[in-house]
Amino acid sequence: MSENILEMRAITKRFPGVTALKDVSLSVRRGEIHAICGENGAGKSTLMKVLSGVHPAGTYEGEILFDGEPVSFASINDSEARGIVIIHQELALIPHLSIAENIFLGNEQARGGFINWNETNARAADLLAQVGLAENPTTHVGTLGVGKQQLVEIAKALSKDVRLLILDEPTAALNDQDSEHLLGLIRQLRDRGVTCIMISHKLGEIAEIADTTTIIRDGSTIEQIDMSSPDATTARIIRGMVGRDIDHLFPEHTSKPGEEVFRIEDWTVMHPTQPGRVVVDGASLNVRAGEIVGIAGLMGAGRTELAMSVFGQSYGRDISGRVYLHGKEVRTRTVAEAIENGIAYATEDRKKYGLNLIEDIRRNIGSAGLKKLSRGGWVDGNQEIAVAQQYRQDLNIKAPSVMSVVGQLSGGNQQKVVLSKWLYTEPDLLILDEPTRGIDVGAKYEIYTIINRLADAGKAVLVISSELPELLGICDRIYALSAGRITGQMDASTATQESLMELMTQEKD
Repeated sequence: MSENILEMRAITKRFPGVTALKDVSLSVRRGEIHAICGENGAGKSTLMKVLSGVHPAGTYEGEILFDGEPVSFASINDSEARGIVIIHQELALIPHLSIAENIFLGNEQARGGFINWNETNARAADLLAQVGLAENPTTHVGTLGVGKQQLVEIAKALSKDVRLLILDEPTAALNDQDSEHLLGLIRQLRDRGVTCIMISHKLGEIAEIADTTTIIRDGSTIEQIDMSSPDATTARIIRGMVGRDIDHLFPEHTSKPGEEVFRIEDWTVMHPTQPGRVVVDGASLNVRAGEIVGIAGLMGAGRTELAMSVFGQSYGRDISGRVYLHGKEVRTRTVAEAIENGIAYATEDRKKYGLNLIEDIRRNIGSAGLKKLSRGGWVDGNQEIAVAQQYRQDLNIKAPSVMSVVGQLSGGNQQKVVLSKWLYTEPDLLILDEPTRGIDVGAKYEIYTIINRLADAGKAVLVISSELPELLGICDRIYALSAGRITGQMDASTATQESLMELMTQEKD
């Protein structure tokens, strides 16, 4: 029996006008955790779609060997029949169905044409126990958090007798606790003989969990690294990903804060559907011109809810408190009012709320500033194109043209389109919610550089992030949020992850 469970040889995949993969080769040993990393758009997900039959045999060149035998998959059902299961970054669960129904969807436990619900729920309970999820199998998936939904996806994979499990950015949307639990489960699967391929931008996780790492850049294999080797460093992985050394993960920046631009006082927000539940509790904070201020907090602390409630009261009910811009109290009861008063909010979920994925770059960039593009009630198409081209150049959006569909761009370039959309409104305060989620180290550096440029231009920038090193690396001051309350603030120059975590876990008196 071959040492390798999988070999992909000279895989080339072309789309109209672009070659996504060029002679990519990959070998994965049995029972290992194999990481694949590279910049957004490098071809990682495309390669896994070739392997799993999403891109069927005949649409690519090259050869795939599984268990030492040549295979060609016409569909994802074919690859699953051989024990290859892929869990995409965008989870494929139906929120209005139960956990058990989701696990066995398409693989129903039926006899005589009828589903045996006792058997279905019993088997689902066993699978949930295997992944460490203590939920009733009849619970609707839509009531679960993202971390638990990831575990349901893995339970679903185990129900298919998985031998090779592919996880695409499995921890991108998870907090530290859920991420650690998931990584522990992946180790357990490896110990049980399940081979895992993990695509990730989190280099710390790769160093912690991977046995082997393959680096892909611009659709080509750069190198395969044995992670037990002394020279398997993060710096080496970064160099392979971006084609150059990055001496610092965060660009050098010296802030020169000016007058106060934004302030909220005693900001309180109630849950939209649960009467009596306080989500944001008497929060007060301020941001000055040219200053980058962070908000740190664990999942569920109320960070996003705070930002959305300020931005046109787009979250919550019974909102009270005061908003000041340049020392003057303003109303932000609607999104239009917030934009009119110089507030912009780049959401943490760019695919769902930040972008129209079926529209082009041009339309997305102009969407929040249509008043500026209007001439006699009509959008000036030439001006719209000119504006989009200018931002494409200024923010280095990698796309053939501004007519390119946004849904076809990499995550980093999509985030640049989101930033362009809000920069065109010329805000005084820019709220960035998880601005680098799901993008690679090279694209992150570019986003940080853009944030610094905004501060240098006198903008007030408020950054929400789950990554404490990111907040410490780019912010001037950081507020900590716990259970909806601001528990303190610290200068980033003197703060540490430990001191912030102490504030983030502070319980209510």
